[in-house]
Amino acid sequence: MAEYIMTGCDPHDKDNLLLSAEDARNPEQRSYPNTQAGRGKMIAELKRRQQESGAKKILFAYEASSLGFGLYEELTEAGIVCFVLAPTKLLRSPKRRLDKPDERDARDILGALRAHVLAGNELPDVWVPDPETRADRALVRMRLNLAEKLTVTKNQVQALLKLHGLKKPASVRNNWTEKFHQWLAELATSPQSPLVPRERLALASLIRQVRSAEEEIQELDRNVAEVATQPRYAEPARTLCGELGVGLLTAMVFLTERGDLSRFQNRRQIGAYLGLVPAKWESGQQDDRKGHLTHQGPARVRKVLNQAVWSRRAHPQQTREFFEDLEQRAPKRKKIHVVGHMRKLAILLWHLGLEAPRRAGSYVNT
Repeated sequence: MAEYIMTGCDPHDKDNLLLSAEDARNPEQRSYPNTQAGRGKMIAELKRRQQESGAKKILFAYEASSLGFGLYEELTEAGIVCFVLAPTKLLRSPKRRLDKPDERDARDILGALRAHVLAGNELPDVWVPDPETRADRALVRMRLNLAEKLTVTKNQVQALLKLHGLKKPASVRNNWTEKFHQWLAELATSPQSPLVPRERLALASLIRQVRSAEEEIQELDRNVAEVATQPRYAEPARTLCGELGVGLLTAMVFLTERGDLSRFQNRRQIGAYLGLVPAKWESGQQDDRKGHLTHQGPARVRKVLNQAVWSRRAHPQQTREFFEDLEQRAPKRKKIHVVGHMRKLAILLWHLGLEAPRRAGSYVNT
């Protein structure tokens, strides 16, 4: 009689490759179409095998990917214990990273699952957000992505102007104001423009893209603000926005990317999750040496934290003086100071976000 049916899966758009084994026995390889019918057959086969072997549980693991968490939800609903593993945390040699046949990937996942169950090794699984949190994330991420695309488009406009040595007239004081847009429109449409016709067409296209992105960003800002009024976000978002340098978008990025704030136990977990802690090297008698930041976790949160820190630096006199004092004492370590403040701000926002709903008599992300 087996204790567990353990399965490592390498999912793809068209099929799911499985390696299943009873406890430490040799695994069997199966492949199922990645369709509703195919996944249903896969679950039925695992259930049948559980009945035949008398196993207490079915344990299933696969790597997180662009396919999302639909497979996790189907398996969990069927009573199968499922783990979604972080690809960056699975131990692989440099050679293995370049040699990735599907069967070997499934075997690596099964090996990690077995090591966790049979030997007690740590399993590099990720926290799976609920469907509502995933939907909120999609909206907030789209807002961030569109801002990045807008920046790229504006840079293309500036590059085109620079290529021809064109500078805005003295009457246009700042870039991307209404007067600046009017000047660009004249360059793109006027026959007296120094740009040749095809270049004017290219500039006109870029102008339309900028306008369209700006309008879409305004619409997404309204959508994000509406989501922020939901009970799960209302009090935490309001509290976080009370901190210097933290706007509504920063607050919503922090809350949606972090998900259930109560799953973190201390500030060390916060720093490690965001990749704001240095790597460590210890060997024999050598002292603990610190390396560069791990940069693990959501880069989106690090980006908005960085923006918030620089905003805090420029805002009140006491904060600006504090930063300047640090930079004067160690001018070559300015980036290190910024990272330190990013980590402190992340910990502060975690505390505030955790306590805010409790004071309001509810809990965030429940």
